[in-house]
Amino acid sequence: MMKIYENPNRKDPHKRLFSPRKRRWLIITLVIVLTVGGILYSLADRYLIRHVQVVVADENAATATTNNANDSTNTSTTATEMNATSDDWNYSSDDMKVSIEKVQTGSGSDQITYYVADVQLTDASSLRSALADNSFGTNITENTSEIAAANNAIFAINGDYYGFRNDGVIIRNGTLYRDSPTRDALALFNNGTMKTYNENEISSSELLAEGATNTLSFGPILIQDGEIVSDFSSVKIDNNFGNRSIQDTNPRTAIGMVAPNHYVFVVVDGRQDNSRGMTLAELADVMKGLGATEAYNLDGGGSSTMYFMGRVVNNPLGRNQERGVSDILYLTEGQGS
Repeated sequence: MMKIYENPNRKDPHKRLFSPRKRRWLIITLVIVLTVGGILYSLADRYLIRHVQVVVADENAATATTNNANDSTNTSTTATEMNATSDDWNYSSDDMKVSIEKVQTGSGSDQITYYVADVQLTDASSLRSALADNSFGTNITENTSEIAAANNAIFAINGDYYGFRNDGVIIRNGTLYRDSPTRDALALFNNGTMKTYNENEISSSELLAEGATNTLSFGPILIQDGEIVSDFSSVKIDNNFGNRSIQDTNPRTAIGMVAPNHYVFVVVDGRQDNSRGMTLAELADVMKGLGATEAYNLDGGGSSTMYFMGRVVNNPLGRNQERGVSDILYLTEGQGS
């Protein structure tokens, strides 16, 4: 009778592939991978993936179409018709005057370079806002110069980068897009005035009833009712991932009002050899010295950009390299009714 011998090295197919210990580690590894993947997706969804909530009508395209269809009654205003003259630092027409000055103070590691635009308008409707890619939402960005060029801007600065956060009261060109009161803000009105205010104390409906055309939600307030706000030490704009301290010397962007339809815009270079940037207190002092009775700090850092007549005036990021933003404030001709 033939004997059958079993190979002692052959595995029993009925035995489990993984021991309890290996199976436990496999489960733990799978949980870790899923958790990290979920966190990475959540961060990408919050800070990278575009979320378009509203597509804004391209007013420039609409105007062009209307004008082409009604050549005989074309009422669009051109720079020539407005008797406009300009050079690298100035623009003058029947409706506005823009004068830009480059200022340097200090020396060595204490040097500061900043740009002041003095703007006088005959009609507040010349000061408008524009959104990146004509869309309202989060993580939608374009360079300030790109948004400006798309809107025939004569002059522009970066706005409040509303798309980096999901709160605040956001009114743009008379339309309310977001109504989540959170912080001190700025309102621009159709009579050429501007007002700094607390979003929790004045409703969006009240602002619109008063003629608010644009609100900006960043801060802090620099000057209110003619006086510098005294304490910037505890300012906190939001809790988003990756924020820098706002109290340190940084590139800055600010807007101020001297009188109705008379504004000053300041953009400060920073984080570079020939300009360390400004503290909020220094920026408030500059705005006060320029005669601003109301002044407000906008998004700064790598966003700080001043655009004029087709070129970027300052040196963003210290490398002449713009950072994409979600919105701008700009000046253009022919917006009045």
